[in-house]
Amino acid sequence: MGYEEFYRRSIDAPEAFWAEQAKAIHWHRQPDAILDDSKPPFRRWFAGGETNLCHNAIDRHLEERGDQLALVAISTEAGGTREFSYRELYREVNTFAAILHSLGVGRGDRVVIYMPNIAEAVFAMLACARIGAVHSVVFGGFAAHNLAVRIDDAEPKLLIAADAGSRGGKVIPYKPLVDAALAEAKSPPPHVLVVDRGLAPGHACVDGRDVDYATLRDRHAGEEVPVEWLESNEPSYLLYTSGTTGKPKGVQRDVGGYAVAMALSMWAIYDVRAGQAMFTTSDVGWAVGHSYNVYGPLIAGATVILYEGLPTAPDAGIWWRICEKYGVRTMFSSPTAIRVLKKQDPAWLEKYDLSQLRYLFLAGEPLDEPTAEWITGALGTTVIDNYWQTETGWPVLSLMPGVELKPVKFGSPGLPTPGYDIAVIDEATGEETAPGEKGVLVIRPPLPPGCMTTVWRDDKRFIDSYFSHFSELLYSSLDWAIRDEDGYTYILGRTDDVINVAGHRLGTREIEESVSGHPGVAEVAVIGVHDALKGQVPVVFATLRQAADAALAAHEMQGRVVEQLGAIARPARVYVVGALPKTRSGKLLRRSIQALAEHRDPGDLSTLDDPGALGEIADAIKRGADAGS
Repeated sequence: MGYEEFYRRSIDAPEAFWAEQAKAIHWHRQPDAILDDSKPPFRRWFAGGETNLCHNAIDRHLEERGDQLALVAISTEAGGTREFSYRELYREVNTFAAILHSLGVGRGDRVVIYMPNIAEAVFAMLACARIGAVHSVVFGGFAAHNLAVRIDDAEPKLLIAADAGSRGGKVIPYKPLVDAALAEAKSPPPHVLVVDRGLAPGHACVDGRDVDYATLRDRHAGEEVPVEWLESNEPSYLLYTSGTTGKPKGVQRDVGGYAVAMALSMWAIYDVRAGQAMFTTSDVGWAVGHSYNVYGPLIAGATVILYEGLPTAPDAGIWWRICEKYGVRTMFSSPTAIRVLKKQDPAWLEKYDLSQLRYLFLAGEPLDEPTAEWITGALGTTVIDNYWQTETGWPVLSLMPGVELKPVKFGSPGLPTPGYDIAVIDEATGEETAPGEKGVLVIRPPLPPGCMTTVWRDDKRFIDSYFSHFSELLYSSLDWAIRDEDGYTYILGRTDDVINVAGHRLGTREIEESVSGHPGVAEVAVIGVHDALKGQVPVVFATLRQAADAALAAHEMQGRVVEQLGAIARPARVYVVGALPKTRSGKLLRRSIQALAEHRDPGDLSTLDDPGALGEIADAIKRGADAGS
């Protein structure tokens, strides 16, 4: 079956399509109905069915592949590699589940997990799933206030934290952040389970509240905890959207629909099956980390590669060395990480045997064409962009080599994946745009399995945030897009990242694409800055691939934009800097850059990877632009 037939069946006959896909997972009780769509935009997939994510990720594989590698946890920060077969992972997760029970955690209770990419984070997630607790992983290193507001929203029975994480060899103590967050929180949990890595010796311990994981692990080793069978639509986990102002939105995921979506996406999109290896470089605190560091590969019976560290340490060949050693078939990373590697000696890409690496998927931000072309040529393998959101839980747009590999079009994440009935809508008229015309990317409900079911404890916010933008009931991605004649979609940036220059609406992504095509540019961020005359003007901050005449390069960037997009899009100022500020997940902090450019407070910087990068921006603004004024 080719792509078109496979996709169309998911749209035209969704219940028959998803009933077939549901056979890929284990059901303790078969569903009464494949889809209950009686209260749109809310929908219930596999209603009445009972299953469990942990059972599907571990238990059902034990007989056939108990001795196969399930999890490889590699840290170039703390040092060392830990390998776990499916049978060993089963034991660790059961022990962790017994610990949870001993601390009073049960079905429906929330557990906040505040840890880096270490094996114990995976144990904790799967143990929660096993006993029916709802986990909420918060990115390790988030500021105390950010952690506190998530605690108050989730109201957890337990918080699990590492003593510390590490980034670029710099230890980041977590325990003081936890203590400060719990002092601020209105609903602190009664216990904190501390995974002591020995990175922050002498951390304070609160008697009666803090308990040591290693001690309890020894006490409960060997215990087996039965699986809690959950109705398909019970919550499996909460994941709070990052970068939110005010109260963060708790994206709520279900159990059965998510398991089915993971099973489908692993073979159809990522072309990974049982016994093969997938290496995802995301953090477990993000949506990609949940779906493809943990649940997806394990549900498929594959091997998970979990990595803590930088792509350039101890050297720029570390990721490719891992791919060679474990025979990685599919790798998943971000465009930012590839742009970092683009600055390194290309010999690192030639040093290792990557013959088993079939695909490199990139997501998290738009993939610019120059970066896509470079890594495709350097690796000699298929590079596939894919577009999705925390809310969707798995790709909305991609190519699907497991079904049929359509041609790659640089600049586009590809075609819609199963169940996503997408359209590009004119925001003014509500009508679907013609090919090549810009509009808002929307999804016609029902959202497919695996997507968010609501905002935690706030159904009204779910509707207001995602389904209230058009007269018709449509899920708004809040992203600008265009579709070409072949049905490929191109993402142009957030609808709230639009620059209004004298009444002309310009997407920052369009200008960034133009600037990034300059051969000397490594990375670029375009922001809109207030202008008394024009309302806003585009301002460019760019890093160069190598030392060069900054003023010349800046003027050339301006020229490229004018040539490709017209004089109205001409950047008012271009700054050449040494680094751009990013979160630890690799996303550019455009809002913070904009705040500095407009002489405002850059706001919460809890996820900033390199504090010096924001200083680079401030210094550049003080000294003046390299082009423009």
